[in-house]
Amino acid sequence: MRQVITLILILFVMLGCEQEKKEQALNVLLICVDDLRPELRSFGANYIHSPHIDKLAANGVAFKKHFVNAPSCGPSRYTLLTGQYGPRANNALFVRAERMANGEVVNPSMPEWFKSHGYTTVSIGKVSHHPGGLGGADWNDSTKVEMPNAWDKHLMPASSWEHPRGAMHGLAKGEVRIKSGDMDVFQAVEGNDKIYPDGTITEAAISQLKQLGDQNDKPFFLAVGIIRPHLPFGAPKSYLDNYEGVDFPKIRHPEKPKGKTTWHGSGEFNQYNRWGKDPNDDPSFAQEVRRHYAACVSYADAQVGKILTELKTTGADKNTVVILWGDHGWHLGEHAIWGKHSLFEESLHSPMIIQYPDMENKGSATDAIAETVDIYPTLCDLVGLTKPNFLDGVSLTEFLDNPDKTGHSALAYTRRASTIRTKTHRLTLHDDGFVELYDHTSMEKETNNVADENPELVDTLLDELKAKLP
Repeated sequence: MRQVITLILILFVMLGCEQEKKEQALNVLLICVDDLRPELRSFGANYIHSPHIDKLAANGVAFKKHFVNAPSCGPSRYTLLTGQYGPRANNALFVRAERMANGEVVNPSMPEWFKSHGYTTVSIGKVSHHPGGLGGADWNDSTKVEMPNAWDKHLMPASSWEHPRGAMHGLAKGEVRIKSGDMDVFQAVEGNDKIYPDGTITEAAISQLKQLGDQNDKPFFLAVGIIRPHLPFGAPKSYLDNYEGVDFPKIRHPEKPKGKTTWHGSGEFNQYNRWGKDPNDDPSFAQEVRRHYAACVSYADAQVGKILTELKTTGADKNTVVILWGDHGWHLGEHAIWGKHSLFEESLHSPMIIQYPDMENKGSATDAIAETVDIYPTLCDLVGLTKPNFLDGVSLTEFLDNPDKTGHSALAYTRRASTIRTKTHRLTLHDDGFVELYDHTSMEKETNNVADENPELVDTLLDELKAKLP
C-alpha cells in the first residue's frame, strides 16, 4: 500500500511539473547583426558561408522582404526597441532619454515592457546605437544612459579595446580607431574569434545564457548585438579563407544614378585607408572589399552559432522565441555606393528570421513585406503579453501561421526624404516635394524613375506614405 501511495505522489509531482512547464512564459533571444545584407545562403546567396544562420532559417520562418525603417544604426534601432517611427538622427534614443530626464511621459520601450511583465532583461553588445548603451566620450559614462528603465543589465565587454567606442570601430588585438585615415578599411589576421570584438561579446552572451538558464522563476529577454560586418571589415583570417577563389556575382546596376535621388557618397567607407584605390573604378579592389565583407558575415554567423548552441545546451531552446534581425542593409557597389544611408533597396533590405518552439511552418520563407516596427507587437503576441496600444507596427504572427499571405507596405526615412515600399513599387518623397517612383516588377527596378509616367499611382502611394509618417 505504501508503494502505491508513493507512486501516486510521484505521478502528481510529475504532472505538476509538466503543467508548470506548459504554463511557463516563453523567453526571448533577440540577435541583432550590424550592417547585414540579406546576402546569406538561406536567402539565396549560395556563395556565402553562413551555416548557423541558415540552420536557424531551416527551423524557423525567414522574412525575405523585411525592410528597416531607417538606413542608419540609431534611428533603425529606435524603431526596433520602441515599436514606433521616430527621430531620424543617430542619437534618436538619447533624445528619447533626455525627454524622460526632463519629466516627459514616454511610452515604454520593448525591453521595459517585458521587464514590467516579469522578465529579466539583459543586453550585450550593440543593441541600441551605442554598444553597452552609455554615452560620454568613450561611450562608458554611467550617468548617460541611452535607454532608461529598459535593462536589468546592459553589458559591453570591451576587452583589449578598453572601452565600447574602441570596440565598435576596432580591429584585431585591441587596435582602436583614432585617426580613421590611418586604419585599414579591411583586414584579416590569424587568430581565434576573440582577437576581434565580437568574440568577447559572444563569450559574455554565453555566460549570461548560463546564468539566465539557471533561473527557473522568471523568463528572460536577452538581446545580443553583434558588431560585424560593420566597418572596418575585420575578421580572423580563417573566415576570409572561405572565399578563396569564390566568384562573386556581378554587381547589379553599379552606375551612379542620374538625376535627383537619395544617393549617398560613402563617406563612412571612404574615411578609412584604402591604399589610394576606389572600388567604383577598380574591379579587383571591389572584389577584395566584397570578400572581406563576406568574411565578416561568416564571422558574425559563427558567433550566432555559438550563442544558439549554448541556448540549446542550457535547455532553454525548448522555451525560447529567437529572432535574428539585421539593423539595415549595405551597398556593395550598387548605385556606386559603398555604404548605407540612401533610401535605395540595398540600404533598407535586411534579413529577419523568427523561430520558436513547436512552430508549424519550420523551414518556410515568406515574401510578405514586413518592417522593423512589427517586431515589438510580434514578440508580445508570441509570448502571450498584451500589446501596448501605441505601437506603429503590426504583429507578424499571421505570416508565421501562413507564410503565403500578403504583407503590408514598409516606411523608411532619412533626414531629407521618406519612402514607402509596396509589393511592386518604391516611392520616395524628398522634403522639397520631388518624387521618385521605381517599378520592382521591371528589369530596371531602382534605376529608372517612372514617376512622370504614373501620376495616379504616385498620388495613391503619396497618400499611403503620408498616412504612415509620424
